[in-house]
Amino acid sequence: MTSAETPAPTADPAVGAAASADPAAVPRQRAAAGWTSAPKIQRALKRYRIIAWVVGVGLVILVCIGVPLRYLAHFTGVVAVVGPLHGALYIVYLLAVADLSLRLRWWPVRTVLVMLAGTVPFLSFVAERYVTRHVESRTTSRS
Repeated sequence: MTSAETPAPTADPAVGAAASADPAAVPRQRAAAGWTSAPKIQRALKRYRIIAWVVGVGLVILVCIGVPLRYLAHFTGVVAVVGPLHGALYIVYLLAVADLSLRLRWWPVRTVLVMLAGTVPFLSFVAERYVTRHVESRTTSRS
């Protein structure tokens, strides 16, 4: 096989060599490859919902219990444990939001707003409910 016969490599192996011929075909090919299939979206949603609740509870504990204990009772134990744990879990939250937003092809503004919801106490619960309703309405309308 000569170099003229080899297809051009693509960045996405799920898309295949046809992407170099028709860039508009990439979303259709990803959908055909299962990139946005309903079961994969549902699994991504479940991962997001779980981590949103965990991050939300951790932030509420940190802000409503840890910070008052630190400044009123001079007890830093809660902040010392929950603070770094919330930080690590927040990174997992960001990855879950990114995964879901790529699968659903969200606009960047929506993605950033949902990501920021993990930094405001109680807002991650509201965002989780909003995202769940949005995804469920979108996946049931496609079926």
